[in-house]
Amino acid sequence: METIFTRRSIRKYTDQEVSDELINDLLKAAMAAPSAGNAQTWEFVVIDKQEILDEIPKIHPYSKMVPDASKAILVCGNTKLELYNGFWPQDCSAATQNILLEAEDKGLGAVWLGIYPERDRAENFKELFKLPKHIEPFSLIPVGYPAQEKGKADRFTEDKIHYNKW
Repeated sequence: METIFTRRSIRKYTDQEVSDELINDLLKAAMAAPSAGNAQTWEFVVIDKQEILDEIPKIHPYSKMVPDASKAILVCGNTKLELYNGFWPQDCSAATQNILLEAEDKGLGAVWLGIYPERDRAENFKELFKLPKHIEPFSLIPVGYPAQEKGKADRFTEDKIHYNKW
């Protein structure tokens, strides 16, 4: 529960390099996520070249922090792997959340930048990363060591809980 409650969106990073081993841990966590029919429709692009990180703010309006991140992970859905049509976004959501939780657990900072369902944004990512037609970009997660601290978030709202009926 501690990791869940301390996970926050981190948009400022130090210049400390995130190791490939830590990125691999984040990807292992992503691939441990549940998926519809256990289809595991996710695919990942690890971005560690500065020139590519620098291009992302040109195609995503909320990504100005990306060039300062050590690395980023592009979470994509492989529509050819779907067992149940239209469920790849749920699979990718679970994988994205697992990356964020593992990043927090490892002392890293990360933030979920949405791509899907914004078609123009998705097309720009498809072009920049040369994604095949059946690969849909879902989210981008910049990862680095946090240069900001945020306290725990208590978002529990009892009014949002309903039992048996609305």
